[in-house]
Amino acid sequence: MAVGSPTTVAGAAAECTAFPIIPVKGTVARLIGAARLDDKPFAPHCACMTTANDEDARHKAKMANRKAIQDAEVAAKTIEKGLLIVHTGKGKGKSTAAFGLMLRALGRGFRCGVVQFGKGAWQSGERSAIEKFGAQVEWHTLGEGFTWETQDRARDVAAAERAWAATTKMMADPSIRMIVLDELNITLRYDHLDAAMVIAALKAKRADQHIVVTGRNAKQELIEAADLVTEMTPVKHHFAAGVKAQEGIEF
Repeated sequence: MAVGSPTTVAGAAAECTAFPIIPVKGTVARLIGAARLDDKPFAPHCACMTTANDEDARHKAKMANRKAIQDAEVAAKTIEKGLLIVHTGKGKGKSTAAFGLMLRALGRGFRCGVVQFGKGAWQSGERSAIEKFGAQVEWHTLGEGFTWETQDRARDVAAAERAWAATTKMMADPSIRMIVLDELNITLRYDHLDAAMVIAALKAKRADQHIVVTGRNAKQELIEAADLVTEMTPVKHHFAAGVKAQEGIEF
């Protein structure tokens, strides 16, 4: 296009096409970012950005919808009550879970109680730890070991009756908000206590008191009376591979 000649759009476009487009490479390309586009057209870059943005938008929408559903479900739950909780099944962890739950309650300032029905032959790690809460916990270990260890039904029944007497006393104490009845299911399974009497008493507990019952083979009547039942299912256990009971894991 000659200097001083009139310029038209068509003329400018035609004249521009006469000049070759020289690719920019090397240092200059790095400075202006052209190197990123040397071997890729611009459209795929835009497509990648669009896909990422769409995916992010979809995720946000999905999570917002899920939050709305969850919030609505939580808002619909308005009942507050003391729970009867049962941990049963052949798997490991029933008592461990109960004491973990009690630790949570202790952290909230609850006064708690423990009655161990079938155990008593050793000092457990959980007892040593929880006793550090002092008067915030009342603990009774009134079993004499498992029934196959005592091999004396009369002694087992007498021990169960003493444990149940301690239980009813704690249930009547308005300062105790949570009670763990460890291995009560075993006691009921061997008929060391009258199951109907025990279950009726548990159903009639105070409205502000939580009770956790542990032990395998929970009675069906107790399961039906409970608010929450968890069954521990064994998948794999180190004992089957010859590993003995170890401090800090089993006791």
